[in-house]
Amino acid sequence: MEEVVKAFHERHPDPGQADQQVGFGTSGHRGSSLKGSFNADHILAIAQAVVDYRRMVGYTGQLFLGHDTHALSRPAWEVALRVLAGNGVDVRIAHDEGVVATPLVSRAILLHNAEQPEWLADGLVITPSHNPPEDGGIKYNPSHGGPAGTEATAWIEHQANRYLQGQLVGVEWVSLERARELSRPYDYVAAYVAALDQVVDMPAIATAGLKLGVDPMGGTALPVWQAVAERFELDLSIVNTEQDPSFVFMPPDHDGKIRMDCSSSAAMANLLAIKDQFDLAFGNDPDADRHGIVDAFGLMNPNHFLAVCIDYLLDHRPEWGSELKFGKTLVSSSMIDRILASRGRELHEVPVGFKWFVDGLHHGWLAFGGEESAGASFLTRSGQPWSTDKDGIILCLLAAEITAVTGKTPGEYYRELVQRHGEPHYLRVDTPCAPERKAAFKRLSPENLAIDSLAGEPVREVLTEAPGNQAPIGGVKVVTEKGWFAARPSGTEALYKVYAESFKGEWHLEKLVGSAQTLMDQVLVAE
Repeated sequence: MEEVVKAFHERHPDPGQADQQVGFGTSGHRGSSLKGSFNADHILAIAQAVVDYRRMVGYTGQLFLGHDTHALSRPAWEVALRVLAGNGVDVRIAHDEGVVATPLVSRAILLHNAEQPEWLADGLVITPSHNPPEDGGIKYNPSHGGPAGTEATAWIEHQANRYLQGQLVGVEWVSLERARELSRPYDYVAAYVAALDQVVDMPAIATAGLKLGVDPMGGTALPVWQAVAERFELDLSIVNTEQDPSFVFMPPDHDGKIRMDCSSSAAMANLLAIKDQFDLAFGNDPDADRHGIVDAFGLMNPNHFLAVCIDYLLDHRPEWGSELKFGKTLVSSSMIDRILASRGRELHEVPVGFKWFVDGLHHGWLAFGGEESAGASFLTRSGQPWSTDKDGIILCLLAAEITAVTGKTPGEYYRELVQRHGEPHYLRVDTPCAPERKAAFKRLSPENLAIDSLAGEPVREVLTEAPGNQAPIGGVKVVTEKGWFAARPSGTEALYKVYAESFKGEWHLEKLVGSAQTLMDQVLVAE
């Protein structure tokens, strides 16, 4: 990792090259110092752009600054701190300068703004999430505590690239020593853990005496789980306490790369090998915004767990009003649709990206928001906002609550849902797609698709906008009674993704995928 860190400080990106500019995707700006896409210059420019954005929108409160355990996260944290302090921002850093998980930053922002709404706070987290060890990332959470929306990120991205193009003229910073003097400590872990029983039934978990295992995967969840075990006196074993920026303890993912993806059975192999030692086990990615749930059946499919969570919460949160909605992305399982329909509750279906759940969680009209990639959050037991970013910690604890209260592991619970609502078969397939064909996705409409049947069933809906908020989905979703497919272009690679689900069987799923690819190839060529 020495070469990676050295390149971060010494390599200067070429702002004339698109792949070396600042670019905010669904989870902030990510890149590699070795490729000139995540270097000190990027952080200097982004941090100053965030300062400018705060001034423009009138934020005068604290900025909560966290980072994870990737090799580039600490150097980038130091650079960002120097710029923020140099601009007079009231920065809150971990009291021990340790790592800070994404949900803890979100929680800190919400707590501050609920108490001092006249001095709005925001936050920055230095993390590339579950990406390989050599990658870097930074994401911005404004005053609502969740991932910044497109309007904010587009403004910050544009301003940061102006600084890069202007050779950082206008960027103000101080020495690291002075930045430390100007910042103030905040005990993120203590503030978060002390309030956990507001959102999860911690006494039920403790009383049940469950034997729990957790793998923080070398990330920011480690100090949180240590504090949780101590405060609530849980029989919880942390199976890996190492924090090494090279993540040498990680088994390779399905493609041979080191990737701390807690929804991947390959990346979770260490925990799966010892799963029988526990009643229930969990994993989190490095910034703890994702969850992996392991029981006797193995690693649970994230879609299946979302369905279990929603069904359970409907029965075990009596304080929640019946008007509250439950959110999912368009490519999450329709098992959720069936559960909510059977309960007479409203589904809030949005495009891919957790940012679409932020407003509902923040204002308390959305009880739960979850996406198929193992990220979710939900309201406190009294119906108040808990976090407006993905929170892998509370999802793991909710799995423990479900087991403690019902006597069933999430895997057992899901099998009962299948008996009641049918068994879905789900698949995602990536298909090569040239840039000019990817651009054609933006021009798709129900009219120019002109499809009335799919895999032998009449088409019920053709969607290019999400039903929950009418936001463009960046692609298309076609729905029949027993199945659906969605197609959308990748934001970073020359391909498009087909998601499909069938309640009729694997044979029908294959027909759905084949029909989807044939249709998309015809439509994209025509465009």
